[in-house]
Amino acid sequence: MADLGSSDRERDARPITTGRVRRMIPLVGATGRTAGEAVAAALQRRLRGAEPDAAARQARAADRYVELLGRSRGVLMKAGQIMSFVAPGAPSSVESAAQRSIYQSAFQRLQADAPPMEPELAASVVEAELGAPVEASFAEFAPEPIAAASIGQVHRARLHDGREVAVKVQYPGVERAIRADLANVELLTTFLRLARTTLPSMTRLDIRTIAAEVAERITEELDYRREAAHQAEFARAYRGHPFIRVPDVIPELSADRVLTSEFVDGLRWAEAIEADRELRDRWGEAIFRFAFGSLRRLRLFNADPHPGNYLFHPDGAVSFVDFGSVSRFTAAQIAVIQRVVTATVAGDADELWQAFAEMGVLDAADAPTPAEMLGWYGHGLANLTAEQPFTHTPEFAADTLAQRYSPVGEWSRVARRLQLPPEYVFLTRIDLGIIAVLGELRATGHWEAIRKEWDEGGAPATPLGVLDAEFWTAGARP
Repeated sequence: MADLGSSDRERDARPITTGRVRRMIPLVGATGRTAGEAVAAALQRRLRGAEPDAAARQARAADRYVELLGRSRGVLMKAGQIMSFVAPGAPSSVESAAQRSIYQSAFQRLQADAPPMEPELAASVVEAELGAPVEASFAEFAPEPIAAASIGQVHRARLHDGREVAVKVQYPGVERAIRADLANVELLTTFLRLARTTLPSMTRLDIRTIAAEVAERITEELDYRREAAHQAEFARAYRGHPFIRVPDVIPELSADRVLTSEFVDGLRWAEAIEADRELRDRWGEAIFRFAFGSLRRLRLFNADPHPGNYLFHPDGAVSFVDFGSVSRFTAAQIAVIQRVVTATVAGDADELWQAFAEMGVLDAADAPTPAEMLGWYGHGLANLTAEQPFTHTPEFAADTLAQRYSPVGEWSRVARRLQLPPEYVFLTRIDLGIIAVLGELRATGHWEAIRKEWDEGGAPATPLGVLDAEFWTAGARP
């Protein structure tokens, strides 16, 4: 990231501001409009062949907006991260595709990096939370972070016993800033107006859902002790797994605003999507099995399929980090989810309608017909119903989002008449998020056969499936 000016560095070293007026300042453009409105207007201007520098201007505007988001921390930055990987909607023209590519490429920088706080400030948080000087807790503590995101940043460190660890440190004052953001309806509305322009396939209902989800998830992520408990639960379940890895938590060096866990090195997202196809296919299957296998086996869903939360390994394994938002389901809820998917794949419209009714999605007085429900939901499960093996693509991810939530089109009448209960909101978005991730990887796999392993007792469908089955059959954990 480009070096900041001295005045910028001094400003970033100060605690995060919390007043509504001061929190709005990063969004104010030179013309008096908010940066969100300015970027929205820029997005609406087409790239014309007669203006060869138009793309460069768009890119500069996107870069500036991402920088402003990075400085705002909290709610706005998290929303920007969501925009960087949720399917971007099917472009209506070459020009709009080019515009969207510029902005999405810029937003992707928020996935892995953000402007960090000063080393002295990070050290002071660690000392205050752990009740001892940094050198007493760690033999070595890198002053510069290896990653910085919306709520905290991660430092590499070494324990006195020689173990390498990653230390996540929460920004001081970020909790107050986030709660102020959540109370500031105008601030979030401005940003969501940009989201609608960037993702034109999203209905107003979907935007409200995303806003509510961002608010709930980001509030949960403020509690590092809660996150540590979630990560420890996943780490115990997957300890020794052949291709799914979750780093262990170091509980004695974790607190409300500090989370220390085993250090994992690996390829980042930008490198992974450029890897050979065979590796991308293995990584895609590992992500698919972790996400949906955990749901079935553990009744747990890691509710943040953010590409920055994956580290990729040359042997095809994937390490999963960041468990700030985890959804827990009951056995009855898992059973009905399995019914929905199985009925859709089988083309059983009546069974699908009944399963959705039991989920509380349908209003009996104004419910879509079973055929409408099957057409609407089945479109997004083409990765299971189409000829196998199936290759995920960004276009498939965009089309799935557009068909599932578009205010116009073949299934818009269905989408407008459904309301997901709160416990299923995460599930739906994570489903779409995983499809987006697999699309960017362009992962090919026997996804339906893998699904049958879980839902219908099928035999392992792939070499990774054999390893996975052996792991769960053995039962014992090192």
